[in-house]
Parts: sequence; C-alpha cells; structure tokens
Amino acid sequence: MLYSADMYRRRPMTRHEDGYGEDMDSASDEQSSSCSSRQTDSRAILQEVRSEFDGIRFASYRCAAKLRFIQKRTNLHLIDIWNVIEAFRENGLNVLEPQTAVNSSRLDSLLTSLYLALNKRLPLQHQINLDAAVNTVLSFLITTYDVDDVGSVRVFSIKVAMATLCSGKITDKLRYVFSQISDGNGQLAPRRFCDYLREVQALPAAVFESPTFSYSDEAARLIFPAGNVNVNDFLERLLSEQGPECLAWLPLLHRMATVETVYHNVQCAACEKSGFTGFKYRCERCSSYQLCQDCFWRGQTSGAHTLQHPMKELITPKSPTGPLSRSFRGSFRCVPERREQPDLPRYPAHPEKTFNLMHIVPSRLSQMERQVDEEHRLIARYSARLAAEKSQNRTPSDTSSSDGRARSQRETIAQLEAKNQEIMRQIARLRAGAPSAAADVELVSELRALRQRRGELETHLSTLQDSRRQLMGQLDSLMKMLKSQQLSPVSGSMSLPRTSKSAPNTPGSTLRRAHRQQTAAAAAHLDPDTSALLDPFSPGEDPGWLGR
Repeated sequence: MLYSADMYRRRPMTRHEDGYGEDMDSASDEQSSSCSSRQTDSRAILQEVRSEFDGIRFASYRCAAKLRFIQKRTNLHLIDIWNVIEAFRENGLNVLEPQTAVNSSRLDSLLTSLYLALNKRLPLQHQINLDAAVNTVLSFLITTYDVDDVGSVRVFSIKVAMATLCSGKITDKLRYVFSQISDGNGQLAPRRFCDYLREVQALPAAVFESPTFSYSDEAARLIFPAGNVNVNDFLERLLSEQGPECLAWLPLLHRMATVETVYHNVQCAACEKSGFTGFKYRCERCSSYQLCQDCFWRGQTSGAHTLQHPMKELITPKSPTGPLSRSFRGSFRCVPERREQPDLPRYPAHPEKTFNLMHIVPSRLSQMERQVDEEHRLIARYSARLAAEKSQNRTPSDTSSSDGRARSQRETIAQLEAKNQEIMRQIARLRAGAPSAAADVELVSELRALRQRRGELETHLSTLQDSRRQLMGQLDSLMKMLKSQQLSPVSGSMSLPRTSKSAPNTPGSTLRRAHRQQTAAAAAHLDPDTSALLDPFSPGEDPGWLGR
C-alpha cells in the first residue's frame, strides 16, 4: 500500500503554507486568552515539544516522537494499562456513563492514587515527584479535552487518553478500548467507534499535528465499512501493515518505546557519531551507508547519498525485524517491505462473563455503603432477636426472670443510645468549634517553655550526678585511710580522748563529719530538694556498715 507524503514526510514550508502555522496561531490566541496556571504549564511543555521535534520530516514519526516526549515527561511510561484500569475501578469511573463530566478535583484524586501506587512499586532512589507529575498530566488533559473551558473532562476522554499514553502491550490496550466501544454481544458499535476516533485524534491535535491527523466521519466509515466487527477483526485492522492512515502514529509510538534501548555499534555517516540508540537506517543503493534516526528524520546526508535513495529501517545491529522494517522509497512515497506478519493472538468473539471484582479492588463509595448496610443488618438482626424472645411462650415461673432480662436489655439499649448521642454531640462540637490561632500560639509557647525547662533540669541532674561520683570517690579514699589506721599498732595511742559532752570518736562519726564538710561546699549553690540527693545519710541515721 502506498502512503501519502504527508504521512511520513514534511518538507520545509513557510508558516502559513500548509495551515500548520495558522493552527499554531489560533492555538496561541486561545492559550493567551486563559490565565490559569495549568494552561501556562501545558503551554510551556507544548512549546518545548514544538521546538524539539518540529524538524522531523515525516508526520507519523513527528507525531509519535512528540507523544513519546509527553509520555515520558508525565511518567506515564512507568504505569501499565492494568494499573490504569485498577485506578479507574478504585475511583469509581468504571460505573459512570461515558459522557459523564468529571471535574478537576476528582481527576486530581484519580491521578494522585495512580502515582501513589506507582511510588509504592518503585525503589526509594527512583521515587517521582507526585505533585509535579499530577499537575503535568492534569494540565495536559484539561488543555486537550476541555475545549469549552468549563473545568471538567468526560469519562470516555479520560479513559482513551490514559489507555493511549500509558505503557503496556498495544494488544492489551486496544482490547480495553474495544471493551469500551462494543455492545453487549461483543460487536463494535459504529457510533462509539466514531467517538473513540474523535477522542484519540485529539492527542495529535494537542501537539499541533491536526493538519495531518484529524477526525472525519468519512475516515471512520472507511476503517470499518460494514458488517459485524469483533475484537479479533478490530485488532487485525488496526495492527496490520495496511492500517488506517489516520492512526499510523499509534503503533509507531509503541515501536519507539521498544527500540529506545537498542544500541547500534556503528558510526552514523552524517553526524559521524560512533554508536547510537533507536532506529538505524541503511541505504539500499550506497554501500555500507547507515544513518541514525535523528539524521534520517531531519534529512541530513553526506557524500553521494541523496534523500531519493530508498532506506530500510532496522532495530537490531545486524538484521531487520519483520513487521518493524520499512522501506522509504523516494522523498514523497514510502512502500513497506512485504514480510509475513506474526499472527495475533485470538480472543473469544463473544464477551465472556465478567467477574465481580468488587471484593478485590472495592471503590471508596462502595466501602462506605457496605459499612452502613452492615450496621443496618446488625440492628435489624438484634431487633428481630428481641422480638422473637418476647413472643416465645413462657411459663409463669419464667415470667419474672424474662421480664427482668428484657428490662435489663432495654436499660442497656437506652444507655448505649444515650452514650451514642453524647458521642455524636461531642463530634459535632469538635467539628464546629476549631481552636483559635491565639490558643495555638499559647500552647506552642507553653510547650517550648516546658521543653526548655526540661533541658535545664536534665543538665542540672547531670551536674549533680558528676558531683556525687566525685564525692563517692573521696568517700572510698577516706574509708581506705581509716582502715589502714585501724590496722596499724599505734592507732590506739593516737586516738583523741573522749569527753562526756561529745559522742565517741568512732570511724563512722569521723567519716560522717568528713563527708558533711565535703558536701557542704558542693551543695551550697543548690536548692534544698536537689542538695538532699547528695547526702546519702539522713540526720540521726548511723550507717552501721562504716564501723564494721
């Protein structure tokens, strides 16, 4: 199949020659009329996209490269399609109608839960900036789909955009899209497919590729003219070599993500760069003439090679890959090389019975509803039990005991209801009356003073403990001295004579006097409460162990 030149090539043109500049001017006028910060951020990103990739000649590669840049800037290339579906179910978007408008706050909640789950899966050194990622995606979605500037986006637009820009196999993503645009019998609904084509073509329009990739009713009818279309027919049509021209950028976007890490250990003939990643292009006329993707996309050549020479696209260092290889013939035409396309997996033509996954990934609304229903069921069960006990046939001997039990149960219920009402009043009072700023400042100052006082007391306590250790050391030295004096033979003759008015001069009394003299100076600067900690002997207390 022959592709048009606008699909793969873009020659240098003036600003208004092909309508591209006019669309750019109209978009600039619309953006300048808005003063919101989200549109400012989105405008800066789109300007960066334009300056980086507008030099690519081929429209499909230019569009895919721009969307790949948006995908990596928003970190959506780290989120799989199954994570996106789980986030839709968790936030309740799976039960909403496709035309339901979702405001920016709920969309922000959806994106926040999506990136929080991503950070849980990533290691600490690879954590992403949550606020920056959410704001970038939110601004891009609102700029792309909120054309009326009402601050909301349709549910179907969110699903199409997220399913297109996230990572994952293209077959899984298209299967999810088919589940959204098919009827109950598993057949494609033409009106829903037109809506999908309109929403997915808004992405190229957001990166200023609307002159080439734009929606039209005729293109939608040409893709699937008539007849029943199941999921297998849908995948074969969109992923075939002769796929729809308006969606040529979609499979190319996934191919770019695949070859980004492929390294070619050859030298580019144009820029003379030794070793590069991505696509590699080899000339079929010039011998051993190879170009990197940047040089080929921007039309850079060298030597006798010209842009009219046919080029073959390779992703492996040695050989082309079947459906991924392309043959660019001439400057205005490209003819894909005929190769056998690998068979796509076959899926059931009729939709399978869906599983109830509410117990696996329940929504927040369903959780609250279940809690309320469980409380109501418990109350109803308890009331039925009380009624059954009351209606049972009772003998006269059991009447008094049953009445007593019923009375005690009623009293218990009344007490619980009163306590419940009191708790609800306290909750309402706490919600109504928030503490004032002055009270908060006073509490903070009191806490700061208490912390300062605590630090002073801890410092004082450490000083006292050091003094106590020094005094205990002096006490040990005095004990050793007294014991040495008692063991010497002349210790008895050197003892002082006793008087009737003073207590006997025992080693214990001498030690106590020495200890009090030592501690008097250390405790002079302390308060009475702390100085008592330094004296291990209370007044009038005789430590008998000193004389032993």
